[in-house]
Amino acid sequence: MHYAQYLKLDSILDAQKLESDKVGKHAHDEMLFIIIHQAYELWFKQILFELGSIKDIFQEDKVDDQELGTITSRLDRVNKILKLLVDQVTIIETMTPSSFLEFRNLLNPASGFQSLQFRRLETMLGLKYEDRSTVEKKFFNLRLTKEESEELENALKEKSIKELLDNWLSRLDLIDSKGFSFWKVLRQQVEKMFAEDKLLIENNETLDEKEKKTELENLKRTLESFNILFDQEKFDQEKFSFSRKSMLTALFINLYHDYPLMHLPFKILNSFLEMDEWITKWRYAHALMVKRMLGGKIGTGGSTGHEYLKKTAQKHVLFKDLFKLNSFLIARSQRPNLPENIKDQMSYHYQVLKKNV
Repeated sequence: MHYAQYLKLDSILDAQKLESDKVGKHAHDEMLFIIIHQAYELWFKQILFELGSIKDIFQEDKVDDQELGTITSRLDRVNKILKLLVDQVTIIETMTPSSFLEFRNLLNPASGFQSLQFRRLETMLGLKYEDRSTVEKKFFNLRLTKEESEELENALKEKSIKELLDNWLSRLDLIDSKGFSFWKVLRQQVEKMFAEDKLLIENNETLDEKEKKTELENLKRTLESFNILFDQEKFDQEKFSFSRKSMLTALFINLYHDYPLMHLPFKILNSFLEMDEWITKWRYAHALMVKRMLGGKIGTGGSTGHEYLKKTAQKHVLFKDLFKLNSFLIARSQRPNLPENIKDQMSYHYQVLKKNV
């Protein structure tokens, strides 16, 4: 097997055809523009490949514990690729706006809107069509081929990774102890903590009555936000995308992530949060790059350019429910003490064998 033959380098390295050369007006930076976007598409393919394997694992009726390490390592790989995609924006920014304008008009109506792989990536992670803005819906499958549109429609019908993660969390039974209600104890602990904070505010001599009233109102609102997780009716009114059981499970994992049994579930949850951050950073970096290159001009696909990209970065936080968990966390020193049998369930037991002397 020859190196170039194995990598199909003849096809790859011959895939950069400059439109500016076709019209006899060579634009040097068009080569960079093409290679950057081809590299993006290759990395999108790898991300879809990794996420597809993770999706297959989560689709099992019972997720094998031994596969959790596989999930975390592949999520870590995806996040490293996403970081690379953010860094790659700095390369395209070595091109000046005037250099870009030398060939930009030759690209119409080609646009990043037509990246089927990025649409599939968003969909696989859990971004639903109905959650998109009116403008996004307009451009969602605009100018895609019939085959590409069908592929996207099929992807929308499949369960997303977010839905499968929700199902997995809701099936986890982390607390198995007769006569011990963890959530009842946690609620009592939270109410005790807020009662102590209320006394501190009321007895704070540095605050006047108006300031005390404001602080107490803020404290009351924070307690009410805690109670959302403890009340199904209140929880339903908040329109979470994750179920209440999943949110409670995720909260337990976050509260007791230092126990060995919680290490991998905690890492998985944090990896999805990190992924969300990198995708958002990439969207913002892309938006700023477009603003730098085009100012207030519309995009080649017909969108408002920078403004459109900025709004999608702000709107599309895929795992925002997991980010909300931080609102319900309490200090490690204040978390409820677990019964010994539960601690035992969540710990590994290593035996040190003593040598006979």
